[in-house]
Amino acid sequence: MTPYRAEAPFDWPAVLTLIQDSFAFMDGRIDPPSSMHRLTPDDIAAQAQQGGVWVIGQPPIACVFLTVKPGALYIGKLAVARSHRGKGLARALIDTAETRARALGLPMLELQTRVELTENHATFRALGFQETGRTAHPGHDRPTSLTFRRAVSPSTVLPSTAPSEGPT
Repeated sequence: MTPYRAEAPFDWPAVLTLIQDSFAFMDGRIDPPSSMHRLTPDDIAAQAQQGGVWVIGQPPIACVFLTVKPGALYIGKLAVARSHRGKGLARALIDTAETRARALGLPMLELQTRVELTENHATFRALGFQETGRTAHPGHDRPTSLTFRRAVSPSTVLPSTAPSEGPT
């Protein structure tokens, strides 16, 4: 399945439901609670206009928010429906992010994940990301999030298969 950019008019409530269902396992596990609890369909529509929302499927079974930051393309709200996990959809969305970053001339991909979500750390490391920092949410005296980055690989230019013309 191929990721595509979601643009208005779009079923933003379906994207919100996907994120809520995909992030539900975090409830009671992370502190502070996920920002997805404050997310609305209007917020998603604004993200689509200001940065980008990429989805797979109709209705969406996977999504990612992409936002340009200084020197990096930020990956947020990466979500895959439980019924479709393990099928390479997260990788396809990360590949899309890399293609977008390359097109925008950005050298890095960046994302954050919560300290408690060790399975996410392993997934992102397997996708080539490295931890580059730790931050604390306001009001917390310990790190609550890990920042991961991955260099954007240069585009591969295949040599021409046309026969070369020698001197005449």
